Amino acid sequence: MTPPGAQRGCGAALGPAPTKAVMKPRTDSPSRPEASARIIVGLTGPNASGKSEVATHLQRLGFACHSLSDIVREEASVRGLDHSRVHLIAVGNELRRAAGPGVLASRIRSRLAQRDVVDSIRNPAEVEELRRESGFHLLGLDASVELRFQRSRLRGRVGDGVSLEDFMTTEEAENTADPAAQQLRATLQLADVTLVNDGELPSLLHQVDRTLLHWSAIRQE
Repeated sequence: MTPPGAQRGCGAALGPAPTKAVMKPRTDSPSRPEASARIIVGLTGPNASGKSEVATHLQRLGFACHSLSDIVREEASVRGLDHSRVHLIAVGNELRRAAGPGVLASRIRSRLAQRDVVDSIRNPAEVEELRRESGFHLLGLDASVELRFQRSRLRGRVGDGVSLEDFMTTEEAENTADPAAQQLRATLQLADVTLVNDGELPSLLHQVDRTLLHWSAIRQE
C-alpha cells in the first residue's frame, strides 16, 4: 500500500481538480482505429499537469500501465528512503548516471505489449529509447505553474511544496542541463502532441481520445 502523501505509481488519479485541454498542433478528425494497431503512449510533462488522469483514462480503455518512476520507487525503497519528490529525483538521477540516461526506459521495454501507456518520462534519452518500439507516440501535458501548484495542494503528495516558491524551486531540479538528470522541458519539446490542460477534465479526455484515433489511423496507413 502506498503511504499517505507518498508519490504514487502509474494511473493514480490527481483528484477532482478541474481540467481542460487545448490540443496543438493537430486539428484533423482521425478515423476509427483498428483494434490490432499497436499503440504505445508515452506521457511527459511537468508536475501536476494531468499525466496520472490520462494514464487512468487509458487504463480504462484497456491499456496496460507502466511508470518509469516505479523503477525509481523500488530503488528508493531498497535504500530505505520515502517516495517524496526530492528523494525520487535524486535516486533517478543516480540511476541514470550509473547506467546511462535511458536506463529507466530500457528496463521497461521488455514489459510492453500491444496497448501500453508509459508514464513519467523525464529525459530525452528515455524518449529515444522508447522510440525503438513500433507504435510509440509521446503525449505531452502542460499547464501554468500556478494552476499546477493549486492541483498539487489538493492531492497532498509529500514533497510538492507548501508554497508556490517551494513548488517552483523543486521544479527547477527537474530541468537541468545535466544529460543524466531530469530534463522535463527538453523532453516536453519532443512530444508528438501537447495538450494544454487548463480547464475541465472531460475536455482533456476528449482530446486524448481524438489523439489516440489519429495515431491509430497512422498505424493503419
